Amino acid sequence: MDDELLELQRQFEFAQQAKSSIRLSERNVVELVQKLQELRIIDFDLLHTVSGKEYITPEQLRNEILAEINKLGRVSVIDLADTIGVDLYHVEKQAQLIVSDDPGLMLIQGEVISQSYWDSVAEEINERLQECSQIALAELAAQLQVGSELIASVLEPRLGTLVKGRLEGGQLYTPAYVARVSAMVRGASRGITVPTNLSQLWNSLQQLLQEMDGATGVAVDGSFFQSMFNGLVKEGEILGSLRAGAYWTPTVFAVAQKESIDSFFSQNSFISYEVLQNLGIPQPIQFLKSRYPDGTPLATMFVHPSMIEMLDGATEDALERGSWIDSLSILPASFGSKDASKVLSFCPSVQLALKSNKALIFGESYLFSDGFIKDVYDRLEKEMETFSVSGSSGVILSGDLPESKSTESNETVNEVVTNKQATDRGSKKKRGKSSGIKLASASESGMNTQENVTAKSKKSQRKGKDTSSLQVSDSKVALKKESVETKEVNQNVPSEEWVMQKITMLVPEFEEQGIDDPETIVRPLASYLRPKLIDSWKERRKALFTQNADRMKILLDNLQKKLDESFLNLQLYEKAIDLFEDDQSTSVILHRHLLRTTAATIADMLLHNLDKHNKLKNGVEDTEPQYSEAVSLSPGERTAIAKSFPGSLSNMALAVVEALEGKRVETFMTALRALAEESGLILRKLDKKLERTLLHSYRKDLISQVAAEMDPVALLPKVVSLLYIQLHHKALQAPGRAISAAVNRLKDKLEDSAYKILTDYQAATVTLLALISAATGDDEDCTSDRILSKRELLEDQMPALKGLVLTASQS
Repeated sequence: MDDELLELQRQFEFAQQAKSSIRLSERNVVELVQKLQELRIIDFDLLHTVSGKEYITPEQLRNEILAEINKLGRVSVIDLADTIGVDLYHVEKQAQLIVSDDPGLMLIQGEVISQSYWDSVAEEINERLQECSQIALAELAAQLQVGSELIASVLEPRLGTLVKGRLEGGQLYTPAYVARVSAMVRGASRGITVPTNLSQLWNSLQQLLQEMDGATGVAVDGSFFQSMFNGLVKEGEILGSLRAGAYWTPTVFAVAQKESIDSFFSQNSFISYEVLQNLGIPQPIQFLKSRYPDGTPLATMFVHPSMIEMLDGATEDALERGSWIDSLSILPASFGSKDASKVLSFCPSVQLALKSNKALIFGESYLFSDGFIKDVYDRLEKEMETFSVSGSSGVILSGDLPESKSTESNETVNEVVTNKQATDRGSKKKRGKSSGIKLASASESGMNTQENVTAKSKKSQRKGKDTSSLQVSDSKVALKKESVETKEVNQNVPSEEWVMQKITMLVPEFEEQGIDDPETIVRPLASYLRPKLIDSWKERRKALFTQNADRMKILLDNLQKKLDESFLNLQLYEKAIDLFEDDQSTSVILHRHLLRTTAATIADMLLHNLDKHNKLKNGVEDTEPQYSEAVSLSPGERTAIAKSFPGSLSNMALAVVEALEGKRVETFMTALRALAEESGLILRKLDKKLERTLLHSYRKDLISQVAAEMDPVALLPKVVSLLYIQLHHKALQAPGRAISAAVNRLKDKLEDSAYKILTDYQAATVTLLALISAATGDDEDCTSDRILSKRELLEDQMPALKGLVLTASQS
């Protein structure tokens, strides 16, 4: 065999040294190789080198790559391409095949690394670790130019063998260092006696280690301490409970905690959830339920059954006595109203009483027996009998009216409207009365008859005259306002504050019990009783309204009649004042006199009757007789009555009262018209025919008075008024201060002799009145003699003065 090899070597050497007779160029060689590959003589792959002058087989490339890896242990694919001189693509492809075939190799970030390389690295790391006690993986990764995760995955299987240490939180520690830190964790944990957040403890240990190791020390991660701690807990070297992985409660604290809770609960029969939360128990209800199965959880407390039994006995006693009880006064001071409400709901006597409607709970903590509530209600009902609504319109909702009465009112209105045409044919005075009756009926019937009245009013309006049309229009306005009022919600009922005030007065024990805020008990009780009181009050009002309906109609009819006469007289007297428009001072005196006499009488009559109507409409029993005499009100009384009216009616009534204190009758008449229209009444306007009629009647009345008058002082104004009727056809109402001006204005109308009689009599009257006012009543004073003589003089002149008017009247 050896001889054959030697022979072959000699032949190969001879072939190499022999000079070929034919030289092939590189191109020819390439073509030759390609031809051989086409002829399948070369049946394996050939790779070009980077220079293009050499061929290499994939097997040879793989062998050369393996040789580099075995030599270096860690080699870059790029470096392999440069070293071998083959394109990077082929090198990467062969490197991947090599790594896939050999589990001891890995291809990481373009580098092929063998396990032997990692073994050598692990040995180096171990040597360094033993010197430093701890090394950060991030530092190793930076040195080796690989990721920390790769370093960790490589070192983990070599820990305890090639690397004598422990890997925690990205740090490598020696066993001695681990034992040292473990001892610190054990000591610190055993020193804890209260619930503690472990992260705070780990921060303290980190600071301690940094102080011990100085600047060379590496910061220890909290997870390292935590893993040490978890191991110690599993081994039983530290006793306690860990919650949420970070909140540590030592056993010594848990024992003291339970002993404290048991002691408090056994002594007081209750315990607050807040106490348990302060002791570090996050779910107090679950804790107490598991520890005391017989207990009862409340809103903020946990109570023993004995607490419920104690309150049950007190409530049972209160119910038997027909009284009330504040459960908060029985329970400890730390109980809230919600706790008291729950304890009451657990009391057997309360449950039975509530089921049988013998008790009620108000304000969460107050228990009232039905007997006590009935007694308070009865006493409040008596108070309601004296209840009167101030500043109310007395609006009665249509639903409050008895059905029969409403039907009767409807028929009355229909009858009045049907006879409207016949009424229009009568005198103007009758028309005014008819309108007043119609308005009174309409105000009784309410909004149910509004459409019927309006339709028939329109029909009669087309057939009536101008005056009739005006009256119908006024009635429509009044009906519309009345219907708006009936739509309003009735607010004139006892308010909750009124009921509360009465309860406090009738049951003083609420305040005597020392309740901090009596409203907490009075308001719920008032809210419960008020609807019942209102229902009872409405029933009484319905009954009273039924009784008052006829009286209201009669009242409005009588008021309309009185207004017709009085307002016409006022207009008649007001026209006489026009004669003095050029004398401003006298005009003001006459206006004020008329406002204080005739106008005041009209205002008092209207306000008084509207007030009565308001009370009747409000369901208040009226004890005054239906046909009462004329009333005279003081300014304060007028204002009080005006303010008692509702809304716009009150404002209009106040305007009338203010106008009485003014200087112009026209202002009063305007305000009076507005008030009357708002009240559904008609104020007739004075026309020529009525004026002549009234003047004739007034003249006859004055003539009879002058003929029968025996008082010389009272005679003069009557004679002056009669002269104005005869000469100016005006009804003058002049006070004493204006008589002189009135007499002077008659100078051009009287003969000189008649005027002299009048002026002499007026001068003598003034003198007599001056003497009377200056008289002192002394017996030695001669004033009385002078008064007597002056009176005799006037009495002598009386026939002449009477002759001025009586002779003219007879002629």
